[in-house]
Amino acid sequence: MIVVMKAHASEAEIQSVVKMVEDLDYNAHVIRGVERTVVACVGDERGEKHQLTHLESVAGVERVMPVVRSFKLASREVRPEGSRIKVGNAEIGGKRIAVIAGPCAVESAEQVEAAADAVKMAGAHMLRGGAFKPRTSPYAFQGLEGEGLKMLEHAGRRVGLPVVTEIMDPHDIDLVIEHSDMLQVGARNAQNFSLLRRLGFVKRDSDPVVVLCPNGLPWSHSATAGESWFLTQGDRES
Repeated sequence: MIVVMKAHASEAEIQSVVKMVEDLDYNAHVIRGVERTVVACVGDERGEKHQLTHLESVAGVERVMPVVRSFKLASREVRPEGSRIKVGNAEIGGKRIAVIAGPCAVESAEQVEAAADAVKMAGAHMLRGGAFKPRTSPYAFQGLEGEGLKMLEHAGRRVGLPVVTEIMDPHDIDLVIEHSDMLQVGARNAQNFSLLRRLGFVKRDSDPVVVLCPNGLPWSHSATAGESWFLTQGDRES
């Protein structure tokens, strides 16, 4: 359920609704849009939903309405104007399509620098590359890891593009954040709940996270995963 506040609702009225929602044993997430504020009520859906409808008579409330999608906080009902995520000097969302391009793996400084020039010249908005490339065989190339991150960061900064790279291990989160602008969770890690949980507690002013959708699963899987581990923590954008 969401509580849609009136366009000119005061901060005191918003906080009053938040307290009432929490008193009903729901978690209240305040989402401030361009025109109005919405209070998303997240909790056990088997609870007494009718209690929330009583909030329609509270000062500052325009209406209370259900959200039918599984990803409640990221739905258009909650965010009618859409989400816009800043990644360095680039933005994802709105009417402009954001293009992320670059090599699958960072293999050398020369390779990633040349790739950065090509990505910039082609008009893409972000540079990506993999520094951690685990393979089944211990004899296969495993990625340059920390050194690869530094090469990727240098190339991106030189051409003025934000850097995107994959995070695969919770223990590497701080290292990857230090050298990148957005974290990518690959398709095979979209159900790595320990990794997603840790990413959900990374502070808001750090890198945003993009979760790729595994083959054979609907796109709503990634939307729900992003919401479950990031938006519901109340401290991230996804």
